[in-house]
Amino acid sequence: MVRRPVFGVLTTLVAAAIAASAAPPASAGGKPLDLDAADIPSLQSRMSSGRLTAVGLTSAYLDRIRKVDRTVNAVIAVNPAAIAQAAESDSRRRAGKTRGPLDGIPVLVKDNVGTRSQQTTAGSRALRSKPAKDATLIRRLRDAGAVVLGKANLSEWANFRAAKPTSGWSGVGGQTNNPYVLDRNPCGSSAGSAAGVAASLAQVAIGSETDGSIVCPAGMTSTVGHKPSLGLVSRTGVVPISAEQDTAGPMARHVVDVALTLSALQGRDPSDPATGTYPPNQPTDYAAHLRPGVLKGSRIGLWRLPVLGPDVDTVMTRTRNSLVKAGAEVVEVTPPYQARLGELEFPALLTEFHRDIDRYLATRPEGPRDLAALIDYNRSDPLEQTCFAGQELFEQALAAPGPSDPGYLANRRELTDLAKRSIDETLAKYRLDAIAAPTNPPAWKTDCKTGDNDVIPSSTPAAVAGYPAVTVPAGFVGELPVGVSFMAGQWTDARVLSYAADFERVVPARKPPRYLKTVG
Repeated sequence: MVRRPVFGVLTTLVAAAIAASAAPPASAGGKPLDLDAADIPSLQSRMSSGRLTAVGLTSAYLDRIRKVDRTVNAVIAVNPAAIAQAAESDSRRRAGKTRGPLDGIPVLVKDNVGTRSQQTTAGSRALRSKPAKDATLIRRLRDAGAVVLGKANLSEWANFRAAKPTSGWSGVGGQTNNPYVLDRNPCGSSAGSAAGVAASLAQVAIGSETDGSIVCPAGMTSTVGHKPSLGLVSRTGVVPISAEQDTAGPMARHVVDVALTLSALQGRDPSDPATGTYPPNQPTDYAAHLRPGVLKGSRIGLWRLPVLGPDVDTVMTRTRNSLVKAGAEVVEVTPPYQARLGELEFPALLTEFHRDIDRYLATRPEGPRDLAALIDYNRSDPLEQTCFAGQELFEQALAAPGPSDPGYLANRRELTDLAKRSIDETLAKYRLDAIAAPTNPPAWKTDCKTGDNDVIPSSTPAAVAGYPAVTVPAGFVGELPVGVSFMAGQWTDARVLSYAADFERVVPARKPPRYLKTVG
């Protein structure tokens, strides 16, 4: 297993910046800075008034990674240039040239997002090399002044390798643990991103999702995760599964932080054709749409999903009552076509993964050049066989019909059409503004021998349709978090974020993790 490198030696410039910090790294006015409770607007206020510096904030997060991540194992590698980036942010602030609300804010990035200054592995030992250039979303974070704090662990190959994977495990990073109960799973594949922000190892993290990989880990760790509309955020430079469903999005402890980060990430990218449909009337500031009281007068469809069990249903009953208390009209719904979506999705993803991973690997300066070479590598590396040893999905993808196969094309058309209709028809039939559903079951025990025990069907309609979904903490089953997801039609990202923010205000369900070893 490869763990974090040493943090590196500070340059004279950076060391001077730390010495010149206007406040201790994690304090202001003599009181400790509560990283768990602080949101980006409050941090920017402190930095603008001189009570905190970007170097101080970044140092505080690096210190927490040193002390806490040995328990959580969410971070594959810290960025040796993080303090230097923070010092540059402080210099801009002194010169009155701050770039916006993300300037000086530390961000963890899932290790399937390309960073040319650090390895980008997708969790695989076969891919321990640096890509030729940054992913588009990394460039946008840098342009916004964010501090790239490091790379977060993930389910290897974003959970698209073994038939029975263990979420949060990778050959490079090992097993990420759920900060609430350490022997429970964080869900995947954005496990490190979710656990990292839950444990206050970064202010914001970037995750990615094909189906459930942002919202499920966020729900399992009592954090906020936004899966954007397909085409809102560029995927260029992100290790793919399927161009028809993949997207990247922000994760944080507060809805406002997710909205501010999405504002920096969104926009067209000529190298990602999906962004060509990005409408010109999309907001440039999603945080400006987070108005208190927006739930009042709304119509919300509640999709209970009893398959998740009676304890989760109890959380959804409390969710319903809270929505009604906030002034929403709640209608119980069950979106159609779910069984057929389950039949069609996996075969389509097999074809798309083979097509898209071969294209991606051809862009890497080093490592395997195609899926067949990846399969050969895994057979030769004993460490790649220590947890989910199989690579059945790789082998099935290699043998799947090609992307021009008429059967595949027909199935993909039906799949996408039914996913869109499942949401659109439900919204229209009940005159709804959004659909709310439980994001996740209580976290299962992590076990490499048996793999995941996941049942997370609520993510599929929005994931396949390319529609937005955002999860926000809804409550707990014992010590284990449960989230509620808000979803609606394409390009309604501002709407679902506004409902999530108002729900967060009405139901402040999140509490910091206690890092329990186990529960009964």
